[in-house]
Amino acid sequence: MKTIRNVAILGAGAMGAYFAACFAANRSFTTRLIARGARRERLARDGLIVNGQPVFIPVASPEDGPAPADLIIVALKHHHLVTAVEDLKGFVGPETAVISVMNGLESEAIIGEAVGSEKVLYAISVGIDAVRQDNRLTYSNPGRHIFGEADNTVVSDRVRRVQEAFTRAGIAWETPPDMIRTLWWKFMINVGMNQASAAMGAPYGAFQTRAEARDLMEALMREVIALAGPSGVNLGEQDITDWYQVLKTLSPDGKTSMLQDVEAGRKTEVEIFGGTVVALGQRHDVPTPVNRTLFQIIRVLEGAA
Repeated sequence: MKTIRNVAILGAGAMGAYFAACFAANRSFTTRLIARGARRERLARDGLIVNGQPVFIPVASPEDGPAPADLIIVALKHHHLVTAVEDLKGFVGPETAVISVMNGLESEAIIGEAVGSEKVLYAISVGIDAVRQDNRLTYSNPGRHIFGEADNTVVSDRVRRVQEAFTRAGIAWETPPDMIRTLWWKFMINVGMNQASAAMGAPYGAFQTRAEARDLMEALMREVIALAGPSGVNLGEQDITDWYQVLKTLSPDGKTSMLQDVEAGRKTEVEIFGGTVVALGQRHDVPTPVNRTLFQIIRVLEGAA
């Protein structure tokens, strides 16, 4: 089993900066950020500041020519993926593993179409309370990072390689038997937590202490649970309970990525949260009135920013 040494990261937002800093801190890895144009120049000049510590990581561009990595981590916003996915091709070699820690249910398929589905692992990150401002990232809880093949009843060599690399980098990981169910669980969390927090301007603390905030979050989540069955996925009320075990570990002042986007005047990912729920509801003839309402509210907030 070949050891992962060369890591490339596409996306230097909150999640990308977290992974970049973890791998760069261990000298057994060669770590690069993937960027082009003005973004490349800015990252090379300013670097990243993670929990107050400057981190300077080499920045590679697709224009530099092929430079295959052992592991690629994709940490983009969904609306950037379609245009950026072509940038991955020069970094993919015969034994490259690619994991996406992006939100939603679609990124693995989009990446797989560009570089080969056999190279892509499913992944989610949960419980990291990262807040990004410009090139600064702060977090108090590094969270858990869950990845694998769709079915991990028998763990593949490719997954074992990534497990070993995460362990070496000090990144907490899990590999569940059913990764598709886990992907939907994270989707349920994002649909409820991100949208409710963005609409109410509420940090994690509001959901830890206020019944009104939790009620809205749970109503959004239950529409995902109603859609999971027709989609062939087993989600239930216990999955909401399991989320509360994560929620209580987060900094009360921490904010979801969607709330950070609204406050910064950036485009949100509401299309892949509420928009996807509404579309699936229409496909399966399942009512989704709460998500439809939040979708409309957040689109207005985007336009007002």
